[in-house]
Parts: sequence; structure tokens; C-alpha cells
Amino acid sequence: MKPPKRLQPLVDDGLIDEVISRLMSGKEADIFIVRCGDHIRCAKVYKDAVKRSFKKAAQYQEGRKVRSGREARALQKRSSYGRKQQEEIWQNAEIDALSRLSRAGVRVPETYGCVDGVLLMELVTDDTGDVAPRLGEVLISEEQALEDHALMMHYIKLMLCAGIVHGDLSEFNVLVDDYGPVIIDLPQAVNAAANNSAREMFVRDVNNMRRYYGEFAPELLHTRYAEEMWALYAEGNLTPDTPLSGAFTDDGDSADVDGVLEEIKAVMREEQERQQRIREAEYE
Repeated sequence: MKPPKRLQPLVDDGLIDEVISRLMSGKEADIFIVRCGDHIRCAKVYKDAVKRSFKKAAQYQEGRKVRSGREARALQKRSSYGRKQQEEIWQNAEIDALSRLSRAGVRVPETYGCVDGVLLMELVTDDTGDVAPRLGEVLISEEQALEDHALMMHYIKLMLCAGIVHGDLSEFNVLVDDYGPVIIDLPQAVNAAANNSAREMFVRDVNNMRRYYGEFAPELLHTRYAEEMWALYAEGNLTPDTPLSGAFTDDGDSADVDGVLEEIKAVMREEQERQQRIREAEYE
């Protein structure tokens, strides 16, 4: 196909030899399948902030480092320079998260560089070479659900040990190949120690996975991995080798009526957002 405008500079520079097809078009980025020499990869073209619809972006950006006072002032003033810096921070957050998580042992796509708002990375495929489906597109057995959920909890534990919370983890941001789940889409990833909303996001991420896998293995719906992991993390006792049970007891649970109500409201919001994503995915 004819290279889109945003990919043409990479074609001109020899980083991309051929644009094969558009894989998907989302609200935050467009994904293209490209050929780089003998390798088939994907190119993630980030959309400008004015076209991007990621909700509560400022909440996710809390705690991210700014390199200089000039940049901090530009961000506050929302100048053209500041907006450019904001875009670079957003894109670099994903590259940094993917690199750190790969080193930590989490299955994420391999990256090959980011140029002018285009991230070149591994195209996740199955053994036949077909593009790996999203988790929400596959049917799995109860046994497979239990196995993959355990693996996902291990990956999430490794992420937290690395100080990273995905922030938008769901069945729409996980691919499934012949070796299990692969976590994708991390521009909104937050610093677990520096973001005041990190715990809330972490609990939501873990519970999204519990909800989805629980559709195939209902026993998972009674687990409390989110609270277990975060409590260990907050106490400084969480390591990559820490065994997890999925059990958690809080002495204040019975009296925390407000907390229960807030959790119910959060679940309702998550379900509304999930249904909205399903509707949006049908039109992509």
C-alpha cells in the first residue's frame, strides 16, 4: 500500500522498506504492518494529543520526570513547545516501560526505536505467522484460563516490582500467541511510587484480569491478588520470587462501608468502560 504521510519519512530513511497493510486504527494510535529488510514488524503511529481521546491523561502523567525547568514551564503554559514535549513524554513512557518490563521478564513486544512519533516494534504472531488475536477475541477452557491467569498475575507482580503499573490493563490490551499472553499498549503506564492514583489503577488492572479469566474459571472471581500484591509492595516485601496465594484479609473490611461502596462504584464504572470499548472495537 502507499505509505501514509507519517510513515513516509521512515521509508525515505530506509527504516521501513514497505508498508504492507493497516492492522488497526484506534483512538490513541494507528498500527501498520511493515517490512523492514527481511523482518515483518509493526509501526505504531501515535496520534496528536488533540486527536487522542485517552481519558484523564493528566492523572496518568503525574510523577513523570521532566528534564529541565524550561520544559516544566512550557508544559504548564501549554505552549506549542510544551505540547511537543508532552507528546514526547507520552511516547517515551511507552518505550521506557516496554524496555524495563522486557528486562524484568514480562512478555511485551520488542521495540526497535521511535522516530517522529512512530514506534517500530515486534509484530506478535502465532506459529503460522498470523497476527495474534487480542485476549477478548479468544475462547479458552477453564484449565487454560487458570493457567494463563496465574501467568498474568506473575507478570503483573514483576511489573510492580519494577515500579510500573500498566494503568489500562484489560482483555483489549493483551495479545495471545501460542506461548500465552503478551502485554501491550503502555503509553499511560505510571510510576507505582510517584503517582497518587497508582494503587487505584493497579487494583483495577488486576481485577480486570480476574473478571475476564473468571468468565471461564469462576473460582478466580473470589481471589484478591490485587490487595495481596499491593500490601506486600507497600510493606517492601514484594519480590519477583514472592509466592502469591490470591488470599487477603483486612481486619478493617467489615467496618469499611464507604470503601465497599467505592469499590462497587468502581466496578460499575469499569463495566461501563468495558462495554464502551466493546462497542468501539466493533467499529474499528
